[in-house]
Amino acid sequence: MVIAYLRVSTEKQHLENQQLEIARFAETRGIKIDKWVTEVVSGKTKRNERRLGLLIRKLKKGDTLIVTELSRLSRTLLDIMSILNICMEKQIMIYSTKDGYAFDNNINSKVLAFAFGLVAEIEHNLISLRTKEALALKKAEGVRIGRPVGSRVKLQRLIDDKKRILNLLKQGTSIAHICREYQVSRGVFYLFRNRYAA
Repeated sequence: MVIAYLRVSTEKQHLENQQLEIARFAETRGIKIDKWVTEVVSGKTKRNERRLGLLIRKLKKGDTLIVTELSRLSRTLLDIMSILNICMEKQIMIYSTKDGYAFDNNINSKVLAFAFGLVAEIEHNLISLRTKEALALKKAEGVRIGRPVGSRVKLQRLIDDKKRILNLLKQGTSIAHICREYQVSRGVFYLFRNRYAA
């Protein structure tokens, strides 16, 4: 059985490019793909928590797994090595189409698997490092990183409508009613009340 495995990390990414790449690869080699397995999940998610884990367990001797890149299997070197090792032990052929490499049970495949896994890990670490450096630079420049703190946003919601809320309190409207209407907790409401209604 020949299985094509496609993975993207987010819904915003598209599987079509991977699908076209694998279809082209299979056509030029006269390979008929029996099954397409797709999933939208981070490569950092553990293999056994993904469809890939079940797929690898079901693959049998003589089966073929086709991916566009090794990074589609995982983002970590150890997991890539583990997947390739399991497949080689079960005598399952793996094609990585972008590089045109075939991984089977020979020593050359084992060396290549290690080298490509290492490159994927290094590349991922470099991207992560560059992202962290860019965020640190922004933070040093005084740019606020991340979303606003939830309670501040909710408190601001009350402050923006201060006059109306103070009128509701004077009219005897319950705190629970006001909290529900503005979708804030009692704690946030009490912060507001202590500042503006005291």
